[in-house]
Amino acid sequence: MTAEDRAALAGFDGTVRLFPLPNLVLFPNVVQGLHVFEPRYRQLAADALEGNQLIALVLLKEGWDEDYDRRPPIADVACIGRISQHERMPDGRYNLRLRGLSRVRLVAERETDKKYRVADGTLLEDEAPTELTALAELRRGLADAVLPRFDPGGPAHKHLAELFAGEMPLGHLCDVLAYALPVPVEFKQTLLGEPNVEARVHAMARALAVPTPAAGRRFPPDFSTN
Repeated sequence: MTAEDRAALAGFDGTVRLFPLPNLVLFPNVVQGLHVFEPRYRQLAADALEGNQLIALVLLKEGWDEDYDRRPPIADVACIGRISQHERMPDGRYNLRLRGLSRVRLVAERETDKKYRVADGTLLEDEAPTELTALAELRRGLADAVLPRFDPGGPAHKHLAELFAGEMPLGHLCDVLAYALPVPVEFKQTLLGEPNVEARVHAMARALAVPTPAAGRRFPPDFSTN
């Protein structure tokens, strides 16, 4: 996390600008591209850039398309991120790079004069074991679930093996994997909603124990449209 990221989180006042999406779950410690074209989200981007640069991506629940123009139901936990790069186009659209910073539990939505939705929220910190042996065992178990799904001679396997052997905290590593691996979006949301690192690791290991074809995915991903 950069100094700018830490400063943005330190200044978080509980106000969450909501950017609901139907098929994307952002996690802390990853970067997501966004192409913003709807008027309400252009306003959101402009307000964020003029303020603390924070936006929360939140998953729309099933049935969202029946009420999309108003307030379709959303998940209770979102990922708040900071706009690290932006490009404003002549017609008012934006290209953004959003860096995930923290889970945020949405407490209640606010009534405002904004076109976009706003909520009160509280940041959720990771709850990780402090015993080094326990952390190492969890890391090995996750590696044993993930690595066999990739060609041992391929670049993806090499990159993942380096991640597991590196110093990235286990909670961060689990989040990066949850974002990048081809698992259902509903399961990704379950992992986002779980601040307990041990529970996240076990859930992911169980899910990956079921053999499914590994799908390629660009990283960083292409722009996600709203």
